[in-house]
Amino acid sequence: MAEESYIETNNILVFGKYGLGDIVIRDGGLAKYISLNPVMVPHSTAKHANRWFGKSKVNIVERLMNNMMRTEVFTGKKMKTYRAVKDAFAIIETKTKKNPIQVLVEALENAAPREEITRLQFGGISVPKAVDISPSRRLDISLRNICRGAIAASFKNTKSIEQCLADELIFAAKNDMNSFAVSKKEEAERVAQSAR
Repeated sequence: MAEESYIETNNILVFGKYGLGDIVIRDGGLAKYISLNPVMVPHSTAKHANRWFGKSKVNIVERLMNNMMRTEVFTGKKMKTYRAVKDAFAIIETKTKKNPIQVLVEALENAAPREEITRLQFGGISVPKAVDISPSRRLDISLRNICRGAIAASFKNTKSIEQCLADELIFAAKNDMNSFAVSKKEEAERVAQSAR
């Protein structure tokens, strides 16, 4: 009788180094949308594209990589982005002595705004009104701002994109205002508070 071989999902490590079993998500709203499915290589070839809430099933590290590919430097360059994120995680691990995926999750929780403004039309005038943000959009905004901050910091700078991404994630995980994403979140919530 042939012996069956299988891989236990608890033993799968992201980038061959980082485990997903001990990651803690404190924000209950984001917990449903931060996917910690075990993957060795975070590259799913868009199998969840064009499905409702399909991106919530994509591993959070891959979503970070996909958001890094929004600008002209990384557009369509998944392997370049893969190496940048992998090196940034190595920098985070040496600086913080923590699992970089835990740092990423903490950064996302701290950079996710809770409310924003929308425009309501009353007759001929538009009035700003504060509204709550859905958890899926909160996660999208925080991922986008973290990546925008890292790429903006590396532009015309001697620091590499890996170093800038690592710094952005570490600052956001500490809820530091030096983080682009945290400062954007605070600004959005301040504007929304004035429009209540």
